[in-house]
Amino acid sequence: MASRASELLQEGAIRIGLGVLWTLHWLPLPLLAAFSRGLGALLYRLARSRRKVGLRNLELCFPDMPLAERKALLKRHFQWLTQSLLDRAVLWWAPESRIRRLIQVEGGIGLAERVWQQEQRATMWLCPHFVGLDVAGAAILLKHPRPGASIYPAQSHPLMDRLMKQGRLRFGDAEIFPRQDSIKPLLRAVKAGRGFFNLPDMDFGLQDATFVPFFGVPAATLMAPSRLARMLDMVVQPVIAELLPGGRGWKVKFLPPLQGFPTRDAEADTAAMNRFIEQQILLQPEQYLWVHKRFKTRPEGEPGLY
Repeated sequence: MASRASELLQEGAIRIGLGVLWTLHWLPLPLLAAFSRGLGALLYRLARSRRKVGLRNLELCFPDMPLAERKALLKRHFQWLTQSLLDRAVLWWAPESRIRRLIQVEGGIGLAERVWQQEQRATMWLCPHFVGLDVAGAAILLKHPRPGASIYPAQSHPLMDRLMKQGRLRFGDAEIFPRQDSIKPLLRAVKAGRGFFNLPDMDFGLQDATFVPFFGVPAATLMAPSRLARMLDMVVQPVIAELLPGGRGWKVKFLPPLQGFPTRDAEADTAAMNRFIEQQILLQPEQYLWVHKRFKTRPEGEPGLY
């Protein structure tokens, strides 16, 4: 009985939160950005466990940076992260015409369609965990003719799981598959010509992973980008999303495809991928996802870092 009451309370809280989020999609993006700065600064103070993780990550990645600078960087990160969460109201419920106006695209967005038409090769869109990654997905679906596919971690609450899927699939032609399921549906989708939207830089444990440096610290990193690209003869194109200051919209950069990737050495490829992600982080460090335990999994015999 108590468990059922707890479930009802949780669902009620989620529905109220979603209702509040839905109302925000009517607001101009500059107003949402201003609100995010204040709310993000507050969350930096209140979210003690996430703040601790973020500061530890920055200490590991930038050991020469003074503590005051790391704290200031993380506070800005909380503000950008909050804006990305509130921006989902616009991405999920605003009219398509408004979203198209807000997204600026740079670079070779037509690459995936061109290599499929000319060479029958699918494309892997490599999208590191910057806070605007949902915008990158929307840009691909709204502004790219090639259908897409991706995998996602299924949410524990059915309502949130359904909403996340609906929000990410509302535009264009896309399929997403739960990470926990078999990879076979994704392989079929890629073989049929769908581009693969791949988020390669989280710690998912040791399965299909290797320890390679990330800012000089051994990090469990999936080798799947290299192995899938080689197995399916895919072109690997990085896609980087950026939230623009003052609520001026979002920028999505379709960068040139990675050269010499993949090779026959998946571990060397994975290390090269991390070096590329490091370079992109240094361009906008406050928008990278620092509150994830990137170094949670450790080599055997090493103590934990958190």
